[in-house]
Amino acid sequence: MTPQRTLSPSAAKLQARVSQPLLFAAWSVWKLPAALFVGVRLHELQPNRCVTSVPYGWRSQNPFRSTYFAAQAMAAELSTGALGLLAIEDAGVPISLLITGMEGSFGKKATSRATFVCEEGDVVFSAIAAAKETGQAQTFVNHTVGTAADGQEVSRFAFTWSVKTKRR
Repeated sequence: MTPQRTLSPSAAKLQARVSQPLLFAAWSVWKLPAALFVGVRLHELQPNRCVTSVPYGWRSQNPFRSTYFAAQAMAAELSTGALGLLAIEDAGVPISLLITGMEGSFGKKATSRATFVCEEGDVVFSAIAAAKETGQAQTFVNHTVGTAADGQEVSRFAFTWSVKTKRR
């Protein structure tokens, strides 16, 4: 098991803020209104792991009575992107974070809350550290797996991210 990373004070403050449901909802109003509408939630944000979810319900379902793939993709993206936001805050320099690719596969029909777990924070922190050190763009891929309330896999995603220090 990887030892727990010590975050900078500003990154620890961000981690504490987004871990509080009301503060996360307030942040989502400005940054992720569609995700807020469908009910995407952030349950855990650690340097090496992020857990998000999306409910099955009228705001997130498709005509086939399962969770719409785009609602699943929102929760999946957040499970990888929140790690990027945390790593950028920890780096202490302006860095841009951009999705350059996405792959998804769907197994079981999602008819209950789908929970997405990404445990590749070390990949994110390494890429952002390299971008900070070299000034060159870095790309990395993060994987996340969505499971239903019964533990069965409903979907899995791979997001390709690009990070680069911003010009000052």
